[in-house]
Amino acid sequence: QVQLVESGGGLVQAGDSLRLSCAASGRTFGAYAMAWFRQAPGKERENVAAIRWNGGSTHYGNTFYADSVKGRFTISRDDAKNTVYLQMNSLKPEDTARYYCAASSTWPVISPEYWGQGTQVTVSS
Repeated sequence: QVQLVESGGGLVQAGDSLRLSCAASGRTFGAYAMAWFRQAPGKERENVAAIRWNGGSTHYGNTFYADSVKGRFTISRDDAKNTVYLQMNSLKPEDTARYYCAASSTWPVISPEYWGQGTQVTVSS
C-alpha cells in the first residue's frame, strides 16, 4: 500500500516557478514509477511527467514529459526521503489545473494504482 500527499501548489503569475512535492508512505516506494497528472475544469486528466523506478533504464527512457511542458518542468525523486518533486518553471496560464501525484507499477505509466488528493496550481496572466 502506498499513500501519497501533495503540497506546494498555489497562485502565481505567468513566468513564475513552483515546486510541487509528493510525500509517500509505504515500504516499497522505490519500486514504483512516479508520475504527476493534472486536470483542469472541462478537460481530461493528463499525464504531465513521470519517472521510472530506480535500478536501471529501458528503451522507453527513464523520464516522460508531455510535449506541453518539455523544457519547463522537471520531475525528480528522492527515494531515501520517499518524495517525488515536480519543478515547474516558466509557468503559463494554460498550466492551471489540479495536480495529482501517482504511483504506478508499470512503465510507461498507464493506469497508476495509487493517487494523492491533488494540489491546485493557478497561473494568472
